[in-house]
Amino acid sequence: MKIPQAGLTRRDCIKTLGAAGAASLAMGRTAACIAAEEPADAPALGSAEHCIFIWLGGGACQIDTFDPKRVTSDGLKDPGSAYPAIDTAIPGVQVCEHLSQTAPLMDRCVPVRTVHHDVIDEHAAAAYRMHTGRPTSGTIVYPSIGSTVSHLKEPAGELVPRYVLMGNPSPSREPGFLGAANGYVYLTETRQGPKGLVRPERVSDARVNRRLDLLKRLRDDFAARHTNEQVIQNYIAASEQGFRLAGPEFLSVFELGAEPDELRNSYGDEFGQRCLLARRLIERGTRFVEVSFNLNFVNGTGWDTHNEGQQNQHLLIQRLDAAFATLLTDLEAKRLLDKTLLVISTEFGRPAQFDGRGGRGHHAKSFSVLLAGGGLKTGQAVGATDELGMQIVDRPVSVPDLFATIYAALGINPHEVLYAGDRPVPVTDMGTPVADLFS
Repeated sequence: MKIPQAGLTRRDCIKTLGAAGAASLAMGRTAACIAAEEPADAPALGSAEHCIFIWLGGGACQIDTFDPKRVTSDGLKDPGSAYPAIDTAIPGVQVCEHLSQTAPLMDRCVPVRTVHHDVIDEHAAAAYRMHTGRPTSGTIVYPSIGSTVSHLKEPAGELVPRYVLMGNPSPSREPGFLGAANGYVYLTETRQGPKGLVRPERVSDARVNRRLDLLKRLRDDFAARHTNEQVIQNYIAASEQGFRLAGPEFLSVFELGAEPDELRNSYGDEFGQRCLLARRLIERGTRFVEVSFNLNFVNGTGWDTHNEGQQNQHLLIQRLDAAFATLLTDLEAKRLLDKTLLVISTEFGRPAQFDGRGGRGHHAKSFSVLLAGGGLKTGQAVGATDELGMQIVDRPVSVPDLFATIYAALGINPHEVLYAGDRPVPVTDMGTPVADLFS
């Protein structure tokens, strides 16, 4: 049933709830109520067609990357940044010295320096927040940002997946109530496609066709006897996509050797090669690619710079710098940067203080996310923090606001209502896009 939304007042919303009865109250707000709470003016929408989402699992330190402050004066004991800052292509905006390749390209970027939430004690819960835009719930499993984009952006073709994950499968990346059809294709390396899609040489075309015919008959018979089971329909859709992806059109994307040696070397190590693969995927039409810095995050490793982890952080930043700068210029050279939104995100930041062994703890009151390309009004910074990057002093950006900005850049209305069964769920938790980033 379509609920009228025009001219709805708060009193109308209350009347709607009363008429719906206790059953509707149990489901939460109705779509009519949600519509009544939306801003009167529709948000400006961008025209980006793809998103490459770079994930720094563990919690990247904002004052050691994109929001540098005064340098510690006492060998990782006195609070402050661990490295000197350098100027960038944005007047008045600096980054850490280990981002030397990215610094002259910052006019294509937007450092959002005032992202914040309230989760600091658990990586999984914070990663869930930064992948779904919401806290965990005991009554609903929210979809990841990749699954939401997959659901709302029309596929560019049937021969490539809409959502690819190069990282650790976890509840934060799952499709939630959107179902398996909006799940990811999971990749563990750049040299070949998923093992389940690669046909053994001994299996002929005729043998494959016989197997598919038998499977189709069994599946159709089972589906006919369970016509109302959405889970079955989702399974069928996902398996059919898998068969389509097993062809050369998709698997040829893994032929990184076709790229110039100089370009591959510029991307750098394994992480950089994943960024190169992400570019090749969006060239073929993939809508959303997540590239994790570490394929399998373990507490205390990578960007989780507790204790002695701080001592090797500069190596992580240098690897990120090489891969990201090359990806940005590569996309620009191929005229894909305006069509592709780049996001560098993490679950939280780090405090200015060091622990007893020279590392840093967790800090979620203010941290940085970098946006680039995507047709945004780049060359500006959003928000400001205090002298140590511990408190927000100007333009806070909540997680819902960040997600609304990303969705809006991709041409998705952040106030659109999805449905978990009969329960209305807005795309964002009432987030508002950062208006200054849109023309």
